[in-house]
Amino acid sequence: MSNETTQSDIDQLNSFLRGEISAVETYEQAIEATDHGVARQLLRENQASHAKRITLLSGQIAQLGGTPAAGSGPWGTFAKAVEGGAKLFGESAAIAALEEGEEHGLKDYRSDFDALSMGVREMVVGQLIPAQQRTHQAISRLREIID
Repeated sequence: MSNETTQSDIDQLNSFLRGEISAVETYEQAIEATDHGVARQLLRENQASHAKRITLLSGQIAQLGGTPAAGSGPWGTFAKAVEGGAKLFGESAAIAALEEGEEHGLKDYRSDFDALSMGVREMVVGQLIPAQQRTHQAISRLREIID
């Protein structure tokens, strides 16, 4: 693997990592905003899934010799603003905002993995995308229940 490929992998994985950090932060806001027991449990499970992805991505970045992103960056600020606005309009809007974030994350993984080197791509396809699909499906089901 060339240094250029390694840096490209690190940059893309850090982009994914910032998205996962943003997801954990946004789920925290939603958990604090809901009194619905079933919703709260599902939100915690999805948050834990995103936290595991943070660990996985951070480990892969470090293994490649990079420094894992420490925060969510501009996407996190935007996601917090969207979630904060959704909370003003109620639980249903907050869940809809989370569903939109899950869909965005899935699109990111699917559209950006092909530029990665083979070993890193296998991790994204084999672990990250399936986990993202599960959290997306879970939040979609929750939105159907809440609406």
